[in-house]
Formats: sequence, C-alpha cells, structure tokens
Amino acid sequence: MRGVLRNGSAAAVALLLGACAGAGFQREAARPLPQRAFVAPNRFVVVTVRNTPQPHVVQPGSTPRGYDGAGRYGVTASASEVIHALAHTYRLHAVSAWPITTLRVHCVVFELPPSESPSALIASLHRDPRVESAERLNLFQTDSAPTRAEADVPATALPGPALPLTVSGGGNPASDWMPYNDPYGHLQNTLRELGVIDAQRISRGRGVTVAIIDTGVDVDHPDLDRHTISRHDFVNADYREFKLDRHGTEVAGVIGAVADNGVGIVGIAPGARLLALKACWQPSPSASRAVCNSFTLAQALEFAIVAHADIVNLSLAGPPDPLLARLIRRGLQQGTVFVGAVAPPGQPRGFPVGVGGVLAVAPSEEPSGDADYLYAPGHDVLTLVPGGHYDFASGSSLAAAEVSGIVALMLGRKPHQSVAAIRTILARSSRRIAMADGPRPSVDASAALVVELDPNEGRLATTK
Repeated sequence: MRGVLRNGSAAAVALLLGACAGAGFQREAARPLPQRAFVAPNRFVVVTVRNTPQPHVVQPGSTPRGYDGAGRYGVTASASEVIHALAHTYRLHAVSAWPITTLRVHCVVFELPPSESPSALIASLHRDPRVESAERLNLFQTDSAPTRAEADVPATALPGPALPLTVSGGGNPASDWMPYNDPYGHLQNTLRELGVIDAQRISRGRGVTVAIIDTGVDVDHPDLDRHTISRHDFVNADYREFKLDRHGTEVAGVIGAVADNGVGIVGIAPGARLLALKACWQPSPSASRAVCNSFTLAQALEFAIVAHADIVNLSLAGPPDPLLARLIRRGLQQGTVFVGAVAPPGQPRGFPVGVGGVLAVAPSEEPSGDADYLYAPGHDVLTLVPGGHYDFASGSSLAAAEVSGIVALMLGRKPHQSVAAIRTILARSSRRIAMADGPRPSVDASAALVVELDPNEGRLATTK
C-alpha cells in the first residue's frame, strides 16, 4: 500500500482521470490508496460527482444495454472538469478515482490540507451544487476471534494454534449424524444445530454465486475447490498476502468447504461458486480481526453487483455510510441478497445491517431479542485458516457466513426468491436449540428448504 501521487492537486487529478478516461469497468481498477490513508483515514474524504455519458450505440439498430454494458462506462469530460475545479477550490489532493458504473457517478478520494477540518470541509461540499455526495473515509471491522471449542478432540489433533492437515482419506470417526468422510466433520456441531446435513440432501447450492467481501482467502487451501472460486483484490494487489489472510478464509470455509473429499470439514453450500473480493486487511499478520474502509468496500460491492452475484456476504460492521448504502440498494433492486453481521453488543446499528433489506445476523449465543435479527451459532465454529489448516473461531462474522450458506442452499433449490421471502422463511422456520445454558434461537436450514410462502396468505407451507 504505497503512496502513488506526490505532485500538485491539479496534476494528480489529471493523471488519475487520464488513466480512467475511456476505460471500461472490467479493465479498470482504482489505484490503491496510499499508506497514509490507512494510518490516518480522518484526513481523507470520499466525493462523488455526476457522471452520465451519452448512450453509446455500437451498431445501427442496436440499443444500449444499461448496466450490462458496464464494460463501456468511463469518465465524462464534464465529470473530469468538476473534479479539477473541486480540487482547486478546496485545495484538495486526489489520491484515487474510479467511475461507479451502477450509480452513474465518478468517485474520488481526496486528501485534506493539513489545516482543514474534515467536518467543515464535508459541510462545504454538501452545499456545493457540483457535488453529488461527500463523506468521511469510514472504517469498518470484522468480528471473529480464534477460540478453542470444548469438544472431544484428540490431544494430537491440536498441537498448535491451528489444526494441521494431517488426516486425509481415512474417513470419519463413528457418528450417527455426519454421513461424509471429511475427518473433522464430526467436530462441526454447528452443522448439526443448523440442520445442514438434512438440507444438503435437497440442495448443495449448485449454480449460486456468493460474493465474500472480506479479507483475502487462501484460494489454494485443499478444502476449497479452485475451480469454483475467483478472486479480486481492492486493497493492494498482493497475491501472497491475499492467500495468508485469515478472516476471509474462515468465512469461505464456513460457506463453501468441499464436502466428502476425505479432507478437513464440510461447508454449508459446497456446490456454490465463491467470489473472494478483498476489501479488508489485517492490521498485522497475527491479527484475527480485519479493517476495511468506504472506498475499498464500494469497489467490492460494485464488482459483486456487476458480476450479478446472487448473495453478498458482509461479515463486518461499522458506522452508517451513505455511499455504501446506495450501492446495496442498487443491488437489492437487481435481486441480490445481502447478509450482514450484527455489531458486537453496545455498538450502534450502522453499516451494513442498518440498511433496509440486509439480512442482519447475530450469534445465537448472544440473543438480543431484536425481531429484525436472524440468529445462527457463532461460538466455536470449526472452519479453515490459511496454510491448509483448520481452527475454531467465534463471532458474528461466522454466524453471518452460516446464513449466507443457507441462503445459497435455498436459492439452489428455488432460484429467484425475493429477499423479503427469504427473510420471512428463515425467520418463521427458525427454532430454539436446547443447550446446557438454556434454549437459543437459530435458523434451521432443513426447515427453510422444505417450506415456502403461501403467495395468498403470506404463511409458510410445507412442500412435498
């Protein structure tokens, strides 16, 4: 994450816009933000200006294809002029820029002058008729941490911080509920609590695309199918670092670890296709939690929407963010299902679960009684970690990933269900799990797959 612009504001804007002009979405990527934007994000603002090009008809008799024509979307001359003028008026320094296809705006990250107050500048930009939107470069965090489950694990299986890949092809210890030969499958108590095994007899999520907007993912992990996972990096384009990231690997394992391959564990939707979109980074190699910002998340959301992902998993939380909320609303109009993690207790509801239509998921172990939340097990979830390893982790990040996996099973069985119908089915088919410390609420995958809404009465009806 190196600084890329060191000259004056006007020259910086010209360089950025020259690189962007005429480029299509599929070929264009925003420049990585400089390191100082990650160290002191309060000195940066995210600004959008209107960017509506004339419809481009490629041949006589043809018609524009709207968002499907994203590859032809670039920066207009008028947007370029506005960015130049704003940089001059407010003494701003552009560090990255990128046209947001689905919103028809051009987005720029500006660095503030040393003496400028962020609040005062944003207030001035809001009053400027040339500005479409202006906001801080907000930060967001993931919520998961390594844990050690109180399970009957042989001592030799847990010699260090992660379960080593030392068991393969040997089948499972005797189990009356785990039918697969994955050697750690019998330790996945969350699958039993969620009713996943029965649900997988009906659907494994085949044909469904799940975008994981998170850190990087160890795409070479032996328990992930390299043929069904794609990757893109919106942070720093460091492929080695991408594969070493823990949080995204954990989430990918919960959703899509390969089942019945004689290796490791079982994912909830092993037939789904995964898009690993890196918008978050680990502050240090040993950190379990990760951080994201408005700009990287916006790029990843836009990518997922243009790619027509069926589900977008957002195992993260942070303050309200108007630009990101607009992107989610655009995706919801397209029919994309967004699943978000509820922030830890005591933190306000912001992004993403504060956006209407997002499926908000909290851990079953931490029920708040909020009727808007879905619940799934979030403590001691066995999943993947980088380097071909496995470990237990806890947090709302894992609970959200479980719901994303179950939604993939639902869409694999019956495509094109509305977000409202999916949420109603998950909420009304949920049950209470009897645990030693009392009953806990939880979604139920097997129940969700065998019921559907009565279109006339809005009630659940069991399907044969």
